[in-house]
Amino acid sequence: MIDPRSSVIAKRFATINRVIAISSGKGGVGKSMIATTIALKLAKKGLKVGLFDLDFTSPSTHLILGVKNIQPKEEKGIVPPFVNELAYMSIVFYSGDLATPLRGVDISNALLELLSVIKWGNLDILILDMPPGLGDVVLDLIKLIQKIEFVIVTTSSQLAFQTVKKQLKLLNELKVNTIGVIENMKNSKNQVIQSETEKLGFVYLSNIPFDKTLETSIGNSEKLLQTNFAKIIENVAKKILI
Repeated sequence: MIDPRSSVIAKRFATINRVIAISSGKGGVGKSMIATTIALKLAKKGLKVGLFDLDFTSPSTHLILGVKNIQPKEEKGIVPPFVNELAYMSIVFYSGDLATPLRGVDISNALLELLSVIKWGNLDILILDMPPGLGDVVLDLIKLIQKIEFVIVTTSSQLAFQTVKKQLKLLNELKVNTIGVIENMKNSKNQVIQSETEKLGFVYLSNIPFDKTLETSIGNSEKLLQTNFAKIIENVAKKILI
């Protein structure tokens, strides 16, 4: 039986030109920081950009942006508020600081509900900050949003990249467009991740050295955009637009 919300979701996303999921094999690789900074950089280019924090396990984009005292509006659906030129939604609007211990069908149901009620309007790009791994949210989104594209974030760790390789192979098997791989917090000159990525037939978008100043920019988007990290992300944003 087809859930009627699926057709509603298709209508909601018909007014969005591109949907780009920022994903990772494991947590702690800087995925949310990259997703937020890409969204901010694209907005600075004059594009209409949305940022949707779908990390059910540990949402953090609201902390990076310094989101306080705002809530989405209810107008025959949910209208995202604007934060730093971004149409912004996060599950923390509903969960607050509490954990969201959802499993299996509950996660899928929550995702269906969110996707069907949020009214993004006309957007050039919607950035999705994904939960880490290959769980239900990732697989459900691939099924529900046919135009979805992926950017995969890893670190230089071979352990982190082992999961990424599985993720890349799965996306390839499902014929999902993968824009490329970002190697974050790079702390050496070895080219192993780049070499392995290209052997698999995927684009190596960039490496980003560890930036000690990044932590002090949390909660201040203007300060974030002045970091070396953000300057590298700007080049990634340009590649995404090609």
